[in-house]
Amino acid sequence: MRDVLCVPLDEENELVLATDCSGGIGLKQDDVVNVPYDVVAYYGARVAWMELMSIGATPKAFVLQNFVNDDAWHALVAGVQQTMEELQLSLPITGSSESNMPLMQSAVGFVAVGTVRKTEKRINVTPTGACWAVIGEPLVGEAVIQKKDRIIPLSLFRTLLQLDGVYEIIPVGSKGIWHEWKLVHGERPLRCSLPLYASAGPATCVLISYDRAQQHFLQSLAGTLFYPIVKQL
Repeated sequence: MRDVLCVPLDEENELVLATDCSGGIGLKQDDVVNVPYDVVAYYGARVAWMELMSIGATPKAFVLQNFVNDDAWHALVAGVQQTMEELQLSLPITGSSESNMPLMQSAVGFVAVGTVRKTEKRINVTPTGACWAVIGEPLVGEAVIQKKDRIIPLSLFRTLLQLDGVYEIIPVGSKGIWHEWKLVHGERPLRCSLPLYASAGPATCVLISYDRAQQHFLQSLAGTLFYPIVKQL
């Protein structure tokens, strides 16, 4: 139920595809949010990378689908490259541009490609009794630009991936915290000081499960971006 596609390669490994898209965000007159295309690609690519890496996959390549115009290509690639630098990746980028039909609004598609060993896949591996929290805040649209300091940084995301005692990391998307929570816990209620139904746009926050012994360290690491979750009966 995670936002990734895992395709068997052999008995031990799977190909992993994670995707995101952006529409109405860019520099065209009819766009809803006006930002440069490197910014569009930075936030779109970050979603795809986070979805891929959060399940324990090793990144291999990136695919960019540009429906803006040929001129936007280099700025879009620059945005993807920025995400890779922050995640300490150096990987090939391929893709295509729509150069025949002009569109009224900007549109871009993003696909992260990787592989994962089946025994190391981090899906449904949280033990009973683990703690849960949200790191970052749900933001979308202009708020992503205006409140960048409330978004989980990719550097922190990368650190969480490597921490002992952190079991699962689940990027929160446009359907909000409650949607991601339900994928794991069903209708079991929770209490959190963040809005549970607000869109988190380009994965501005993540759900994490962790060993209770790590709570103080995680709080010190994330600072004011750490929001504990209380599971209710």
